[in-house]
Amino acid sequence: MTATLSPPGLSPAETNRRPLTLLATVAGLSAAASTLAVCLGLALLGWFLADGGIHGAPRDALRAGGLGWLMGHGSGVTVQGVAITAVPLGLTLLFGVVVWRFGLRLGEQVAGHGPDADALSDGDRDWTVPAATGLFAATYVVVAVFTAVLCGTGDLSPDLNAVMLWSLALTCGVGGTGVAIGSGRASIWLSLAPPAVRASLHAAWSVVLAFLVAAAGVFVVALALDFGAAMNVMSQLHLDTGDGLMFVVLVLTVVPNAVIFSGAYLLGPGFLVGTGTLVSPSLVAIGPVPMFPLLAALPDTGPTPAWTPALIVLPVLCAAAGVVRSHRHSPTAAWDEGALRGVVGGVLAGLLFGLLAAVAGGAVGPGRMTDVGPLVSEVLWHGIVSLGAGGLLGGLLATWWTRRSLPEEAPTVDS
Repeated sequence: MTATLSPPGLSPAETNRRPLTLLATVAGLSAAASTLAVCLGLALLGWFLADGGIHGAPRDALRAGGLGWLMGHGSGVTVQGVAITAVPLGLTLLFGVVVWRFGLRLGEQVAGHGPDADALSDGDRDWTVPAATGLFAATYVVVAVFTAVLCGTGDLSPDLNAVMLWSLALTCGVGGTGVAIGSGRASIWLSLAPPAVRASLHAAWSVVLAFLVAAAGVFVVALALDFGAAMNVMSQLHLDTGDGLMFVVLVLTVVPNAVIFSGAYLLGPGFLVGTGTLVSPSLVAIGPVPMFPLLAALPDTGPTPAWTPALIVLPVLCAAAGVVRSHRHSPTAAWDEGALRGVVGGVLAGLLFGLLAAVAGGAVGPGRMTDVGPLVSEVLWHGIVSLGAGGLLGGLLATWWTRRSLPEEAPTVDS
């Protein structure tokens, strides 16, 4: 363990030269302002591409860009009494990446603050990460609230409470983790945890990634099989070049939502595309849907092919593959430990995907479109069971392979 927590190339005196309050405040402001500026710029660009700026005013485009930024933070919006609560997770993912990078950089900058690693090992209290994360989050939330107040009008009103909650979750969860890792505290804290706990967390992350990759693959294949229908939808919208480009950007912001819908389908419960509808491997019952290109990936209404229920095996195989891949990071030859790592990793992955399913849906319009998204409670339960079972299988397979690879003991020779 090193004696200091300074980032490479900087001495503790250099990292302590700037106060933590200033560093964290600037980082939070930069993280919020950078993505907000991108959304505002895209909105202005779309306004000029659409009609050369003939209709409306720049402030209208800026308000639309601000509302888009807020919707990526879970604000939703009420348009003339109609609530739109679905979150474009593509924007949220972008914001998460930016917050992570700024949090990581902030952690490197405050690494020399507080006690050094030896003092931490002796039990000294260290408030560096909580203080930096708190100031980082507070500044980010202030920008979000200020944006919501400016963008809200009589006809368009974002949910201020949701904006604050999502901003806090993003900055404290993602940004705070970046601060802890960048400052070196995370490695110290994790070293105090039992190896089985670290291995289980690594397995859970590996399982989630494997399952999301599989869900994305299934979605891409389904969309490719009906790509002509998606292009037909685009042609019927009669969009010019500028409008078409902005519409493509809008479509891309909800691709992560579609991937999570695909994962809910693979787990068995499926998802809704309107009140009274269902899309699952065993039953498809949908009515008229909005003209949106990604909806071309939906299967036809009616009985499903005999092979589609077999798709529910795919999550089990993904979990097994994820645990086997994670096992290479910290192999074990103990059957009980290998099985426990796999089960815990799979169950945690199921819980995490259930959380993703909970935020992937929402209302996208009036009438029957007020209920669109995965069946959250069923997806959560099926995710825990399927990914947990796959994790157990993967843990046992990985342990067997490790034991098989161990060198055989040389036979003893009697004298």
